[in-house]
Amino acid sequence: MTRRLTARRAGSLAAALVLSGGAALTGCSTAPDGPEVKAGGAYVPQPVMADMAAGYLTLTNSGGTDDELTGVTSDISDDVQLHRTTGNTMRQVDSLPVPAGGKLELTRGGSHLMFQDLKRKPVEGEKVSLELHFAESGPIGLDVPVEATNHHPRQ
Repeated sequence: MTRRLTARRAGSLAAALVLSGGAALTGCSTAPDGPEVKAGGAYVPQPVMADMAAGYLTLTNSGGTDDELTGVTSDISDDVQLHRTTGNTMRQVDSLPVPAGGKLELTRGGSHLMFQDLKRKPVEGEKVSLELHFAESGPIGLDVPVEATNHHPRQ
């Protein structure tokens, strides 16, 4: 009887070790999940000038890896630039970071899209087609509403 009880304990102990070892391997995984980027809140204010416009949106990365917005194509311009604003200085950049578990907010007074040499001036009520390109993720296509020139979504 003692021998049988010991065998049962040994079997239980072995099962516990296997289960806890599996959990330890799962918890220590070195392969993080990739970026999962989604776009929201996009709009283009009706431009005042006939040759350039701005665009705003929020990119949310719920994945475990950083990504970068590396470019944008559009039906209204062959020259869509990424602009970073720091303080009162705006400059064109090659990419904008989309951090893992975080957001990239393109806003008035901050980083934004700049459409140069417009093919046509978009007017309020229309939609502008965009395709966002990333370093890691696949492209995201959007039909973005054109809002009033003074549109501020947070007000």
